[in-house]
Amino acid sequence: MSGLNELDRPGTPDGAARDRTEPGAGVGSGKPGSAFDGAGPGKPGSAFDGAGPGKPESAFDGAGPAKPESAFDGAGPAKPDSISERAASASRRGAVDPVKTLMHRHRELCERAVDPLEIAAGLEAHGLTDRTAARFRHRDVFSLAEEMYARVSRDGDAPLPAPPAAPRVRADWVLLTLLPGALCAAAIGAVHLTHGRSRLFAAAAGTLAVALALRAALRRGPLSRTDTDGPGPRPDAASGRTTPWTVWLVAYALLGNGLLDNALAGGPDTLPTGTVDGPWPLTAAPVLALALACAPAAWTAHLLTARARRKLAASRGLEDFAAAVRPLLLGVLALFLGALAALLALSGTALGEPAAYAQGLTLGAFLFLARLLTTHGFTYAPAVVLTAAATVEAAALATVFASRLPGAGFLATPVEALVTAWGAGSVPTLTCGAAALALLVHTTRKLTRASAHAPPEAVR
Repeated sequence: MSGLNELDRPGTPDGAARDRTEPGAGVGSGKPGSAFDGAGPGKPGSAFDGAGPGKPESAFDGAGPAKPESAFDGAGPAKPDSISERAASASRRGAVDPVKTLMHRHRELCERAVDPLEIAAGLEAHGLTDRTAARFRHRDVFSLAEEMYARVSRDGDAPLPAPPAAPRVRADWVLLTLLPGALCAAAIGAVHLTHGRSRLFAAAAGTLAVALALRAALRRGPLSRTDTDGPGPRPDAASGRTTPWTVWLVAYALLGNGLLDNALAGGPDTLPTGTVDGPWPLTAAPVLALALACAPAAWTAHLLTARARRKLAASRGLEDFAAAVRPLLLGVLALFLGALAALLALSGTALGEPAAYAQGLTLGAFLFLARLLTTHGFTYAPAVVLTAAATVEAAALATVFASRLPGAGFLATPVEALVTAWGAGSVPTLTCGAAALALLVHTTRKLTRASAHAPPEAVR
């Protein structure tokens, strides 16, 4: 073709666009049509006419009125349309809607959600961040969730589900959280009242009973996690890695200080007798207080879950929810530490021992934060920090014994200087305090997410 200008010019086209001479070129009457005519009356049209009346049309016309149209017109009114508008509409029809694809991927979440924040919590639990939301042309995850909530199709006759409610207090987990403290108090009383081999049997039986009761308490109630089908690693998979280190930390609180004092003095020469005034004294007050603290730990964890669910239903954005939950989390921790301090005072008075507030509070805060993270599905950080803290305590004892080797006396210098300045309890206090501080920073980041407190079905 010689060009669009020639094709648009009225009259008989010249050049490459020649009329066919054979009859019936289209499906119309006997007069010749244009080169690609479909069906039309006798006067020749332009090269790419479809079917139209006698006056020639523009190069790509389909079928329209007599006046010439623009180059890419299909069939429409007399006024020409913009090529950019037609291209844009074709692009919109042909392109894939990314938000619709995301809604199809999370169809159950969108259909079940009672508000946009529940969708936002579910998306956040599946790893979507504000940076990811920008790919969907939204400023943050909540804005994307609002569009998904507005676009989801719902049955108008079916009532929407009720907002998520906080778990109720049950008598079984209340009794289970009280059981470890009661059995620990009974075991310590039996150790104090027996002698010789009977004391050994009482200590072994009491330790086993407390361990089983604690295991049952952690599997039921607010200190357990029942939504093991949610995303991420299961807490039971991490419990096998954290249990030995947790047992070590509690055992060190009971036996470690006396062993460290004896090791620095050249001992120990005998096994512990189970009394405070023996050659290897026990510090049972922190252990008894921690066992009794299972009940306030469960109550404060329940309080955190209940208040966080309420704020989740009332908040209108992820940042608003995080700002509301952060002081709640710190308040729950302070409430637990206050209850633990009272139990330490009570245990010390009942056993006639020093209360060991610093050691007991740091260890209690450390274990409480680790359990909160595990309960809400964040198991990696507690496992790492528990391992590191237990390793530091074991290394402190190991360096004291290794310093007895020829030429290795310098190994015990840091521990000896620390014990001389602040006592044997300073080693677990500093270790557990640093670990608790690290977990607190991690907790304020993880447990202020909406996905951490959403109902189990909202994050699947």
